[in-house]
Amino acid sequence: MAAAGDSRDRGGVSARTGWPVALLLGLAVALALLAATFRLSREAALADLTDAAASVAQERVQALESILARQRAVATVLSDDSVMRQALLAPSIANRSDASVKLAGLQAQTRSSVLYLLDREGVAIAASNWNEAASFIGQDYSFRDYFSQAILAGEATQFALGTVSGRPGLYLSHDITAGADQVGVIVVKVEFDDLEANWARDPNPTFVTDEAGQVFLTSLDDLRFQQIPAPEPTQFATHLEVPGAPGWRLAIHSSSRPALRWAGLTTGSAGLLLLLVALAAGRAWRHQREIRQKAEAERRYRADLERAVAERTRDLSDEMRERRAAEERLSKLQGDLVQANKLAALGQITAGVAHEVNQPLATIKLLAQNGLAMLPSDQAPDVAGNLGSIVRMTDRIAQITTELRSFSRKATGHVGPVSVKEAVEASVLLAASRGSGRDMRLEVAPIPAELRVMAETVRLEQVMVNLIQNAQEALAGRPDPLIRILVGEGPMVRITVADNGPGLAPEIAATLFTPFATSKPEGVGLGLVISQDIARDFGGRLTAEPPRPGTGAVFHLDLPRAP
Repeated sequence: MAAAGDSRDRGGVSARTGWPVALLLGLAVALALLAATFRLSREAALADLTDAAASVAQERVQALESILARQRAVATVLSDDSVMRQALLAPSIANRSDASVKLAGLQAQTRSSVLYLLDREGVAIAASNWNEAASFIGQDYSFRDYFSQAILAGEATQFALGTVSGRPGLYLSHDITAGADQVGVIVVKVEFDDLEANWARDPNPTFVTDEAGQVFLTSLDDLRFQQIPAPEPTQFATHLEVPGAPGWRLAIHSSSRPALRWAGLTTGSAGLLLLLVALAAGRAWRHQREIRQKAEAERRYRADLERAVAERTRDLSDEMRERRAAEERLSKLQGDLVQANKLAALGQITAGVAHEVNQPLATIKLLAQNGLAMLPSDQAPDVAGNLGSIVRMTDRIAQITTELRSFSRKATGHVGPVSVKEAVEASVLLAASRGSGRDMRLEVAPIPAELRVMAETVRLEQVMVNLIQNAQEALAGRPDPLIRILVGEGPMVRITVADNGPGLAPEIAATLFTPFATSKPEGVGLGLVISQDIARDFGGRLTAEPPRPGTGAVFHLDLPRAP
């Protein structure tokens, strides 16, 4: 009996010794699991925050790029305006007044802050604010970099405080020439109050810096014209270059606290679950030791414990469903914010153009239809054909304006199968209506009627018309002009537009798809850039073959073949 008692004592000591070791081991495993849960959930939340910040930064860069492109186009167009040139060459009171009135009208249309004309000495002789107390007329701006750089390089960009208004803004300038002589400079000032006010509604600060790292656009006015601050310990930075503005960078300092809160919540939930599991295991161990004495009580306790676990599981499931619903609402709000910013940038322009074009277009169509109705059917078939072409062309323009209006709505993924044959034939018809292409031969290789690509009809025709018109302009005045259109089949359908013109000069080929780079005296330099962006939207690409002596220009439009 003594020996049996000793054995039980030894077993009891061993059990009591093993229990703390198992507890410490379980605690160590639980802490390791919680640490891994915190790290993984924090990394996942940070990745989501980084993606959201990159999306917002890209959206703001596009809005800023749109404003810069529009105002640069204004300066470029005004640099070749006859009213501006006449005010510089014959600076009478009447000519200066005409220039000021025209600038005032354009200022309202282009949403510029102020437009003004400087003579060769840098003195303002006309301005859009000519009738205001703070008029720029008579002010000497020869000390400004945007004036001296425009005289030296033809155009310039400078962000500075206004000497008269005291308001910060971006100055875009372009020289005006008469023959080989520079006679003055046109200046467009752009203020970004609306853009910065929109940024300020976001708790995460936004900055735009120049090549020296100095802040000139920001949602925090106190940091303007200072060096961009370093992100706080609870922030991370998102940087993007601003296309079309060398040296400009947009930065957003986003808070990382939501990731920490999410990681803490996830880790706490995991800890609670581990605690429940540990409690269940401990109680089960105690129940096993007392099972002989308390069998019925143990069964009741197990039932109570299972109900508690089931209730907690239901609570966790409800919480997860609520969290998923919150994430879906957040995603929808982000989509609505993207759409609101898009409408803010393009809504007024789209509505104005569509409204102004549709009214005269409807009149043209009505007159053409009346002409067809009044023309005897057996007389002047050519006239009837031309009037019919006018009706069809007005319908096509109406379709384009409809597409323009639809741009202000949320994107619905209109890309789908488009007939290559119909798109090419429509593009040839549109391009043939230009006077410069009447004496040119245009050869189109046979295209299978069933061949389709993934695209959008109007935008595909826009790309084709641009390529054909570029070829027509390159062939103007050349003997035996010829344009060829070939279609190659495969997983990617290749549409080739080639001409027998002088080809692309090496310096032009190097900047072919750069915005505002053009060799045409009246060109803007956006046609090929827009066409390339459209091709990318379709999942394809637009390329040009390298220039070769004795051969014309060759462009390839590769688009995914429709299934």
